[in-house]
Amino acid sequence: MLELLEGFLTPLRDAPFMLRILLVFGVSLLPGIGGPATTIAIVGHGILGLPVPVVTVVCIIGNIIPVPFIILFIRAIFNWLRKISDRFGRLVDRLEEKANLRGERLKKGVFVGLTLYVAVPLPLPGMGAWTAALLAAVLNVELKVAFPAIAIGVVIAGTIVAFGVMGFSALMT
Repeated sequence: MLELLEGFLTPLRDAPFMLRILLVFGVSLLPGIGGPATTIAIVGHGILGLPVPVVTVVCIIGNIIPVPFIILFIRAIFNWLRKISDRFGRLVDRLEEKANLRGERLKKGVFVGLTLYVAVPLPLPGMGAWTAALLAAVLNVELKVAFPAIAIGVVIAGTIVAFGVMGFSALMT
């Protein structure tokens, strides 16, 4: 996978600085692959020739932006999907079931739980801001509690990975 991304991104190394920043920002908005941990790890080691601190800030901002929208609108989107198709309805039911199972562990200390859920930069699917926002919505956690918790988790994860990448880069030179 890294070779495929590297093959795609390497020709863009000579693109204008802002275009490369916008590319990193766009990737950081995506679910699954867009978290700071993944993006910094892939881009931060020099594929696009951008400084790790810049990539880190752009990734953190891009990963945080969708969170309030997910928390506020996912219920309405789920209800709409249930109305348009039984297949989508079953998919939504499975997503909510998974979120409820994971959420049971978070109910006691929601703020700390959401923060840690996002902050630990494990390369596992479903451990980022998008999933935490979904969990918060399914568990009816208020935006004023969920958003800061998830944002702090994103900043922690991004910082951990950035220091790891910078340390790794220093070892390689």
